[in-house]
Amino acid sequence: MILQSFAEVGPIYNLILVIVVIVLFVKLLKAEAYQHVYTKPWKLIFIGVIIFVVESVITVLRNLSATGVGRHINGFFELAIVILFIHALLLQKEDMKQAQLLKTE
Repeated sequence: MILQSFAEVGPIYNLILVIVVIVLFVKLLKAEAYQHVYTKPWKLIFIGVIIFVVESVITVLRNLSATGVGRHINGFFELAIVILFIHALLLQKEDMKQAQLLKTE
């Protein structure tokens, strides 16, 4: 019974916490100190967070029986999030390589 309660309330808590994360991302990306910093990887991670929000909303609606979307759709969302995160890491790695090359010359 307790586990079922956690299973129903967990996605709602995820949405509440992700709202805090979105507010922090917006503050980070709009900060004046970051106007001249390479922020493309952070923007990709932000898109991944937005995809997570969509996935969480669908999960909450599914738990409330408000939508007929199957569970298989979550795999596509997870795949998109992982791809975005890996791409962001590779972009950051490439940027760090270029910055290191500029310092050594």
